[in-house]
Amino acid sequence: MRASDDTLCRTIAGALLGWYDLHARRLPWRAAPGAAPPDPYRVWLSEVMLQQTTVAAVGPYFERFTAAWPSVEALAAADEGAVMAAWAGLGYYARARNLLACARAVAAAGGAFPDSEEGLRALPGVGAYTAAAVAAIAFGRRAVVVDANVERVVSRLFAVTQPLPGSRPEIRRLADRITPDERAGDFAQAMMDLGSGICTPRAPRCGDCSLADGCVARASGQPEAYPVKAPRKARPLRKGTAFWIEHGGAVWLVRRPGRGMLGGMLALPDDGWSARGDGSGAAPVEGDWRSAGQVSHVFTHFALDLAVLRADVGAGVPPGDGEWVAVADIEGAGLPTLFAKAALLARAAGEN
Repeated sequence: MRASDDTLCRTIAGALLGWYDLHARRLPWRAAPGAAPPDPYRVWLSEVMLQQTTVAAVGPYFERFTAAWPSVEALAAADEGAVMAAWAGLGYYARARNLLACARAVAAAGGAFPDSEEGLRALPGVGAYTAAAVAAIAFGRRAVVVDANVERVVSRLFAVTQPLPGSRPEIRRLADRITPDERAGDFAQAMMDLGSGICTPRAPRCGDCSLADGCVARASGQPEAYPVKAPRKARPLRKGTAFWIEHGGAVWLVRRPGRGMLGGMLALPDDGWSARGDGSGAAPVEGDWRSAGQVSHVFTHFALDLAVLRADVGAGVPPGDGEWVAVADIEGAGLPTLFAKAALLARAAGEN
């Protein structure tokens, strides 16, 4: 690192850590600024949950998970269905499957998480970001931690003009340049807090920012112009149908295949929209099918219009891996958001 770079790093890190010492968010998975690093299990669990999800949404899930499974060994011994049900509503369900696989790998190795980025990256489902975050926050290692909040702060601090996602290598290089050797975990969390509460996507509070004096985007008068984003592509639209099969006050739920969309989750039977996507699939059983309405849902790469049909059927077990669940208990069945919305429609239609 050149002398000028070293001075820049000290200036930015000192200002930001001073602000963090006074204004750090109090979160259940964090240690206080400057304190000993927190439990690696809690850091890892929170970082997996926080991917593509807000702190406000994660809080209750984190509390429920740690109450049910207070250690990595407890989570490793958990039933997969129970974990998937506890995860329902957080989305990106492959994370829950990877969570369980990682917990089992750590437990099998003695219950201690590796304390380096390299060792963490070797665990199932642990990518570059999570490995860096856990290494820095839980073990005090110097690691470059870049999430969406950090991307925004760095893009504005240096006025990175290349659009995302192509600018990510440059943003990482700049983040590396300002990451200090000491208190790297606090620095990473300070950058996240700054992006979350001060350097917000809209109407950033530049007057309250500890880095404002050196921010190139602020000096330009257009901080909201950064990070520059490439034009958004329109999401393709898929169509599908979900089926509410009711008998004797119970509804038939199926367990989706372990891999693929919403893998491993309990759900209403459907027409195979995740593979077909044109709404052409047939109902799994014969019945007097009636429309309960339609729900719309947006996934990362496509949007879905899901028609919901319902029918009361006679005795017998529908085909596939499934179970009868009392209609009165459907809200506690752990359905993913898409099917929870569909079930709400179907149940309301049955009561009319």
